[in-house]
Amino acid sequence: MRAVTAIAVVGAGLGLLAALAGTPAEAHHAFAAEFDASAPIELRGTVVRMEWVNPHTWIHIDVEEEDGTQARWMIEGGPPSALLRRGFTKRDLLAGSEVFVEGFRSKDGTNKANGRDVTFIDGSKLFLGSSGTGAPLDGRDPTEPRR
Repeated sequence: MRAVTAIAVVGAGLGLLAALAGTPAEAHHAFAAEFDASAPIELRGTVVRMEWVNPHTWIHIDVEEEDGTQARWMIEGGPPSALLRRGFTKRDLLAGSEVFVEGFRSKDGTNKANGRDVTFIDGSKLFLGSSGTGAPLDGRDPTEPRR
């Protein structure tokens, strides 16, 4: 009887694994898959909205171009849990806030970047990135191991 129960449990487990293997899932990417470490970017703009979603937060900002037009940029940040551990909350980046963002431009040339740091109008700065993504190690990430 025990052998029959064990076989049934193993069979059910294998069936579940097979079902899950066919289920599409949103893939998490490495920094280098989407962003260019050799293309740093600096943007000054006004926050339109902040998305606190996994696996990455997104800051949407309007940036004034040299010709006076507005361009909407999407800035990828670390996961919400990482930003919360750094003391950053939803109240810290409200629509209408002026910010200066340093990061790395996307490889596809769209108005998208991986954010490294965001500096607020009062001069305070928040590290947005994640050292685990393959972003350049430059010592600015407070969680990076010191050599």
